[in-house]
Amino acid sequence: MAKLTILVASLVALLALAQAASTITTTEAEEANAKQQQGCSKQIQRQQNLRDCQRYLRQQGREEDVAMINDQKPQQQQQLRQCCKQLQNLDEQCRCEGVREAVRRQRGQGKMQDEEMRKMTQQAENLPSKCNLSPQQCQISQ
Repeated sequence: MAKLTILVASLVALLALAQAASTITTTEAEEANAKQQQGCSKQIQRQQNLRDCQRYLRQQGREEDVAMINDQKPQQQQQLRQCCKQLQNLDEQCRCEGVREAVRRQRGQGKMQDEEMRKMTQQAENLPSKCNLSPQQCQISQ
């Protein structure tokens, strides 16, 4: 009976250690993610909150015909080049966060209709691809 008690106590101790190790690993992962988010925020701020991307996306949301987007005017092409430069200056893991921030800022201005916002969001999701950057697509929640 004493051996069984020792065995059960040992198993309980092992389970407690496994639980503690799991909690530590989760906490470390959360801290690493928070540091990365903080680093991305600083990078995005250094790139002027992707102001050029905001301008480009605002214009794309206002386009009447999606087909016209493929036949961009020189001003739009310049805006896209400047936006791509800003995105390129971000670490790869920060690019989608930067695009999401640009979209959030446009939403925050409240000057766009629902349809314009939908078009802008679609364009934003594919923005890295237009710039030939990775990741090719970003998930933007609407």
